[in-house]
Amino acid sequence: MKTEDLKLVVKEKYSEIANQSKTQNKSSCCGSTGCCSTVDYAVFSEGYEKLEGYHPDADLGLGCGIPTEFAQIQKGDTVVDLGSGAGNDCFVARALAGETGHVIGIDMTEAMIEKARSNAAKLSFNNVEFRFGDIENMPVESNKADVVISNCVLNLVPDKNKAFSEIFRILKPGAHLSVSDIVLRGELPEKIKQAAEMYAGCVSGALQKDDYLRIMEENGLVSIKIQKEKATPIPDEILSEYLTQQEINLYKQSGAGIFSITVYAEKPIA
Repeated sequence: MKTEDLKLVVKEKYSEIANQSKTQNKSSCCGSTGCCSTVDYAVFSEGYEKLEGYHPDADLGLGCGIPTEFAQIQKGDTVVDLGSGAGNDCFVARALAGETGHVIGIDMTEAMIEKARSNAAKLSFNNVEFRFGDIENMPVESNKADVVISNCVLNLVPDKNKAFSEIFRILKPGAHLSVSDIVLRGELPEKIKQAAEMYAGCVSGALQKDDYLRIMEENGLVSIKIQKEKATPIPDEILSEYLTQQEINLYKQSGAGIFSITVYAEKPIA
């Protein structure tokens, strides 16, 4: 599929999800009506309920980690969240950055921006804002962020090289990122790689882990390290939407795997 077609698939699926509750996402098995439009909730998501700053209305169960857990956010920091959804990670980041901090959420889905702004208004937050925009061309000035976070979103960006180039641009010198994402080891079956709905579900758009880290390095980021890594097998009921039982068995025997990782990296001071 062409880049713009892939982006349209993602926007359509996440617009559906924006209008559902977390309970609805969970009960539909993969995050949106029709089952398997996205696999985030059923396979990857982690619990936020005990975190300071957590607000249930902002939690749609769409992540594959908790990037704020490792982000080293300090009081007064400017934090930029890429693919901010309904605001879940932004509100947790705000609790860490405090009243003197500033949190900017970026999302390319209008319905998510609308929901996030509504949530922030209900909470009377005046230091959290949500901007409509594309991660490949962010509506953020250069050298703005002390910390960049993202949760299971960068794998959805067709041009990941451009995405990390933009992250480098908006980070202040000496600032850092902490992003949770999906990566691969080995090759996914071709039918999975070509399935647009699985792309929207954060699977077929994922890179090999080594390639993911290499792109970060090629775009100038340093001190790259994996803070957390966990295998995330896709349930058979999801695979069976795309593969025969024989193909599922061959895939499992291949040694290929899907992992959620949380990665830290810095922009050099010089």
